[in-house]
Amino acid sequence: MMKKPETSKDAADKLVKNIRRKARQTYSAEEKIRIVLAGLRGEESISLLCRRKAV
Repeated sequence: MMKKPETSKDAADKLVKNIRRKARQTYSAEEKIRIVLAGLRGEESISLLCRRKAV
């Protein structure tokens, strides 16, 4: 079978996905626990924590 050729939009979408995947931050277990505990304390809203940490 023949594959259909990629359009420029498909190629651009793949490129953007790859860049985002590589740019994703990885957090240590300790940092994840700190973020969760900050949310549970209720000092800041969950949405604010997520925005600040860019999750």
